[in-house]
Amino acid sequence: MSLKRGRYSGYIRPISYVIDLILLISLCSFILGLFEGIILFLTYLVLGWILSTAIIGYYEIYRFTKSIKVVTLALKQFLFFGLILFAFFGIFSQIYQFPTKLTLTFLSCFFIASLSMKLGIYYALKHYRLKGGSRRNTVIIGNNKSTKALEAVFTQNPIYGYRYLGFFTNEEIQVKDKLGNITDAIEYIAKNNIDDIYCSISELSGTELKELTKFANSNFKTLKFIPDSTEVISSGFEVDYYDHFPVLKLNESELTKPTNRIIKRVFDVCFSLFVIILILSWLTPILFILIKLESKGSIFYVHERNGLDYKKFLCYKFKSFKTNANDDEHVSKEDNRITKIGRFIRKTSIDELPQFYNVLKGDMSVVGPRPHMLAYNKSYAKQVDEIQFLARHTIKPGITGLAQIRGYRGEIKSDTDIIGRIKHDVFYIKNWSLFLDIKIIFQTAVNLITGEEKAY
Repeated sequence: MSLKRGRYSGYIRPISYVIDLILLISLCSFILGLFEGIILFLTYLVLGWILSTAIIGYYEIYRFTKSIKVVTLALKQFLFFGLILFAFFGIFSQIYQFPTKLTLTFLSCFFIASLSMKLGIYYALKHYRLKGGSRRNTVIIGNNKSTKALEAVFTQNPIYGYRYLGFFTNEEIQVKDKLGNITDAIEYIAKNNIDDIYCSISELSGTELKELTKFANSNFKTLKFIPDSTEVISSGFEVDYYDHFPVLKLNESELTKPTNRIIKRVFDVCFSLFVIILILSWLTPILFILIKLESKGSIFYVHERNGLDYKKFLCYKFKSFKTNANDDEHVSKEDNRITKIGRFIRKTSIDELPQFYNVLKGDMSVVGPRPHMLAYNKSYAKQVDEIQFLARHTIKPGITGLAQIRGYRGEIKSDTDIIGRIKHDVFYIKNWSLFLDIKIIFQTAVNLITGEEKAY
């Protein structure tokens, strides 16, 4: 998921996370001292911190979050983290023994340092936004009592950092804030770098709402809804409050949370290093000889793919085609472009292993939607008009994915194939968990051993 949140403010959470971990390690070493087994202890504390922040939502601070909520989150976080800390001493009481007073001193100092840093950043950002920095361009679609109330929140609270530009409505009125009719909204939003779109549900037809949702997903815009009554709120939405004014948003993927993005990235790096060191280090020289026996040039096939936010990147594979073969078309079952060794490494998916270098570089993830050839992306988007095809580019592409283990890998022969693939990709994005990633990796390994029908 992209870090873009009003220019640079999306980087605040990861930076805060790193600072807290540095504070944790430094204060622990300084107050409790350097002792035998400190590495195990610090590892436990770091993992405990990561787990507790994910559960409490310690870093879930938004533009409209009140300072009292920041303090409340900190209290909950450190109470939970304190339980984790003392649980360690309970489990390893025979090995680690610290005076309770010293442990509480460490926990208190960490609490004060972390909260001070958090509030310092919170108020610094408020001041920066008050001066005109870190603004998010915002428009409203609709014109009624509810939209006027939200407009007042934006215009009367510059400290939130929203730049309200106007509204769209089909009403025949002449006011300076009216930017056009509802049908003009998409073109205006695309041309004017709009970040957030707020819609009055009652003023949009089903078709207009569908088109707007599709546009927002495809162009990575934030789309939120203004309820006309609390009856609109359902399990499909989350509710944010802007000065007690409710705003609805569709339930987001767990990967919108910075903590989960960090967890996924750490897992990607560790798993990639494992594969590169323990497998590719000896397998690459062997494949170098075997591939060279059948084709000239590099043993790697490098091709462009669309990745996160639809940006292009160079994707690596072991070469499986004959020299000078046309590689712009999908591989079919009896494809004569494939070499003998190429057929084997494709059948076993060994040809995909160099993509662990892509993961290490940050272009890809171990698990995610598989990247398509550039030439096919536009045609696939047309085939699945009712599904938000480009939503799959809101996270990094993967070496394997949920769609692949469910049989939607390889050649696309019909609309059913691509529709099934995209549905599984979207389900994965909305329901991500580290456990799901591990489950997909395990099932991928099982499929490689048992064989797959579309692996060619």
